[in-house]
Amino acid sequence: MSSSSSSSLPPTMRALQLEVMGQPQIKTLPTPTAVDGSVVVKVLATSVEPAYKHIFDGKVPFLHVPTPSIPGTRAVGRVAAIGPDTTSLELGQLVVLEPFVRARDDPDVQILWGAGVFGDYPKAKKLADEVWHDGMMAEYVRAPLENCYALNEKLLLGSPADGGLGYSMGDLTYIARHVVAYGGFRGIDLKAGETVIVAPATGAYSSAAVEVASAMGARVIAVSRNLPLLQKVAAANQRVTPVQMTGNVMEDVATLKKLGPIDAFLDITPAVANGSSHIRSCLMALKNYGRASLMGVPTNDIDIPYVMAVLNNLTIRGQYMYEREDVRGLIKLVESGVLKLGKSAGHELVGEFSLDEWEKAIETAASSGGPGQLTVLYP
Repeated sequence: MSSSSSSSLPPTMRALQLEVMGQPQIKTLPTPTAVDGSVVVKVLATSVEPAYKHIFDGKVPFLHVPTPSIPGTRAVGRVAAIGPDTTSLELGQLVVLEPFVRARDDPDVQILWGAGVFGDYPKAKKLADEVWHDGMMAEYVRAPLENCYALNEKLLLGSPADGGLGYSMGDLTYIARHVVAYGGFRGIDLKAGETVIVAPATGAYSSAAVEVASAMGARVIAVSRNLPLLQKVAAANQRVTPVQMTGNVMEDVATLKKLGPIDAFLDITPAVANGSSHIRSCLMALKNYGRASLMGVPTNDIDIPYVMAVLNNLTIRGQYMYEREDVRGLIKLVESGVLKLGKSAGHELVGEFSLDEWEKAIETAASSGGPGQLTVLYP
C-alpha cells in the first residue's frame, strides 16, 4: 500500500470535466492523491490551446478522447503532494507539466495526457481511459513523475534588477509548446550554423519552432503564404529569412535554393493545410544529405519526389513529440536566457481567464492561433 507526503490538500477541488463530448462543465470532484510514480500539483497556470474547441467537440481526426476526463495538456504549478517513490521533487517546488506519456512497461504505448490518443491503439486507449484521463484544467492534478520537471523559480520569475528573467506564470506555460519543435530538431541533429526551413511558420507551434531553431544557433528560412505574419516572426527572431510561397512548386524550389545550401527541413503542417505543395518544394530544396522531420498532422498522403530523394541521399524522418532529455534540454535553453519567453520573445498574451471563464478562454484561443499568441487559464 502506497503512502504520500503532502501539504494541506482540500478534500475536493473544482475542475472542467468533459463527461460527454461537446458538453464540458465545471464540477466539484475529489482532490487526487499521490500514489506510486506520481505527484499532485497545484495548477497555477495552464495554456489553452487553439485546438481545444475541436477536441471538446470530437472533431480532431483520429483522436480518441476519454470520457469522463479533465482536459488540459500543458501547465505550471507547485508540487502539493509527493508519492513514496519521489526522490528529487519537493513540496512547494515550481514545476512545468508536459503531456507526452509513455507506458512504463512499454514505451511504444503513448498518449497525450489531457487530450487523448491518436490512432486505434487499444493499449494506449486503456492507459488514457483508465489511468491518465485527468489533465490540467483543474485546481489540482495528479501528474506522472516522468512528466513533471522542476524549474528555477528565482531565475525565471525573479526581477531583472536582481538577475532574474522577469517572466510571469503565464509566460512559463510556453515552455511545453517549445519542446515539441525542439524534439523534432534534435531528431534530425540540427546544429548551430546550419540552415533549416520551418514550414508553415506562422502557426502557434510552427512559429515556436522558428524561435527554437534560432535559439539553437541555426539560420532559419521561415516559409508560409502569409507574408505579413512571416515578417512578424522574422522581426522577433535572429537569423530568420521570410519566404512567401506561391504554390508553384518549381518557382518555390528556385526561391528557396537561392538561400542555400539548406541542411534541414522541419514540417509542422496542420490538418487545415491538406494538399499544400510546400512539403514537396521544401524537400526538393534540400542539399545533398539533407534531413527532414515531419511533425505535422495532415490527414492525406504527401507527394515525395522519390528519385530526387534517392539521388540526394535525403533522410526523411517522422517524429511524434519528443524524448525526456529534450524537455530537460529545452528548459536549459530557457533558463540560460538564450530562448526567450513573453514580451522579450514577441509573445502576445491574448487572454487571461479564471476557471469559471473557461468558455471565453476556449473561444479566445480558437481565434488566436497565430505566431506567439497565448491564452492562459488560472484555475
